[in-house]
Formats: sequence, structure tokens, C-alpha cells
Amino acid sequence: MRDIWYNSSQRRASAMQIAFWDESLRLENLSQLGDSLERLNGAINWEIFRPALTKVFKKEHKGAGGRPPYDYLMLFKVLVLQRIYNLSDEQAEYQINDRMSFMRFLGLHLGDRVPDAKTIWLFRDTLTKANVIRELFDVFGQQLKDANLITHTGTIVDATFVEAPRQRNSKEEREEIKSGNVPEAWKKPENIHKLHQKDVDATWTRKGNQTYYGYKDHVKADAESKLITDYAVTTASTHDSQPMPAMINETDKVVYADSAYWGQPVAEALPPHVENQIHERGTKKNPLTEEQKANNKRKSKIRCRVEHIFGFMTQSMHGLTVRSIGLERAEFNIGLTNLIYNLCRFEFLHRSVSTTA
Repeated sequence: MRDIWYNSSQRRASAMQIAFWDESLRLENLSQLGDSLERLNGAINWEIFRPALTKVFKKEHKGAGGRPPYDYLMLFKVLVLQRIYNLSDEQAEYQINDRMSFMRFLGLHLGDRVPDAKTIWLFRDTLTKANVIRELFDVFGQQLKDANLITHTGTIVDATFVEAPRQRNSKEEREEIKSGNVPEAWKKPENIHKLHQKDVDATWTRKGNQTYYGYKDHVKADAESKLITDYAVTTASTHDSQPMPAMINETDKVVYADSAYWGQPVAEALPPHVENQIHERGTKKNPLTEEQKANNKRKSKIRCRVEHIFGFMTQSMHGLTVRSIGLERAEFNIGLTNLIYNLCRFEFLHRSVSTTA
């Protein structure tokens, strides 16, 4: 009996050793093939986010029973993975179990516990209610400033649509929502579930021949590094120019924006020291002169860099959408998108410097 137990233990130890070497070899192959997550992990000092995360979850785990809590920084990196690959909570749980590159990014090994979909949802929901995304964005923003990556030689302001799940409401329900009220029918006990399934904050708008439903991401970016230095989240029907005055400050020297921002209200809102490089807009009665067209063309060479930001979010981050309901969750998800864009952009700049050095 003793020999049987010994042989069984020996086989288990041998199997674990084989699994360890197999994991190491696979990770080594991933590195040789070019693991973008490994590069991101190596470029970012993730510990700078821990104080803000710990402050949200300051209640210590009490009692000896139950499982110990997951590391908050690891769960935050799960949200990073979700946003880069546009994964639902269920998809994230599956992919972490399935992909070794995900496990390595999170600091997990084959025998470690993987957070389930419910844990991921609760973590994100807690961060959302704590309104911590702005602090996390600013923490990394300070690191960008310390690295002298924000030059302030030029500032670009622009906005893009972030689409939300489209609602199927009656005409009467739409009218009540537009007036700022919750439809009376939704308040009935048998319809109370609709309050959790309907987005009363997102709005419809039209641009050209296309309609949009959801929110807007207004960004302020450094013209040289193409890093986002500030942002604002509004409903889709909010005009692009409305959040702009609050985003411009004493550090900005030159401001570039498209013709949607052209006009007296914006010009008057700019501080006196800021050079106005906003595209001029003509009308049918007062078309642009050839000189004004030439000036707009010159401005476009710099202003168009903000489109690279939105292009990266659309292509490399698999789309500009929110799966959530309500402005509060949209603010968190869009703020997280802007932060993760900066993380990826920083890794690119870091790699570019390392290559040329």
C-alpha cells in the first residue's frame, strides 16, 4: 500500500514538472513569435494604479472562511484585456482560461484560480460606482508628463461617437425620456425590470445621412505624441464644441480643431494666450476665400492626427461601443478606453525609442 501511494505521488510530481516545462516552452515560443501583451506588460509600471484601486476596496477580507480575494491589480488588468479585445465578462473568463498569453499578462499560472464572469462584473461595477476612472487616467497622465511626452506645443480637440445598444421604445416612451422623465408604464411592478434594461441617458443624433445612438467621447490630445491629455463624456446629441472651453487651460499654447468648433462662442471661450488654429467654416452666402482654404489645408496636417487616435480605438481595440446602460457606466467605459489607448500608445513610443537607441 505504501509503495502504491509513493508511486502515485511520484507520478503526480512528474506530471507537474512536465506541465511546468511545457508551460515555459509555450511562453518562450509566444515571446519569439511576438506577444504584444508581453510588450505592454514590460513597458507599463502597473503598480502606480494600486493605491487608487486599494482605496476603493479598503474593507479588508474578514474571517477565516471563504476564498481569499483576488489581487485588485490583476482584476484591473482583466478589464484592460476586455477592452483591448472587446470581450464580454463571459468571454473574458473563457479566454483567460484558454489563452496562455492572457494568463501571463495577468501573472497567472496553469494551476491558479481564474476570476469568473460574476467577479469581473462586480469589480467593474464597484469601480464605476466609486467614480475612480478619472483618477486612474490622471495617475498615468502624470507619468506621461514626468516622461516629458506631453509637449504642449500643440493641442487637438475632437469628438467621436460611442454607440450604445439601441432601444426599442414607443413614441410615448421616447417623449417622456426626452423630457427627463421615466415612462409611467415602467414604474408598474410588472414592468420594473425595464428600468434595468433601458438606457434613459443615451440620445439619438444624425451626422450626414447616418444616425447614431449613444454617447460622445470628447478628447484633447497632444499634437506631437498623440496622447490623450483630457476627455469628457456626453450624450451623442451634445454639440462637439460644448465641452471644449472646460478642457483648455493655461498649459495649452495652440489649439487645433475642425470646423464644427468654428464660431464666436468658442473663440471667446479660449484664453487670450491660446493661438486659435480652428478650421474656418464658410457658408453659401460667404464661401471661404482661397487663402482661408489654404490655411485650413495647413491646419489639417496637424489636426488629422486625432483621427489616428480614433482609428486605433476602432481597429486595434475592436470598435467604439459600450455594452453598458446609463451615463455613469458609459463614463467609466469610455474613460477606460481613453486610458488603455494611452497605455498602448506609451508602449509604442517606448518601443520606438528602444529601437532607435
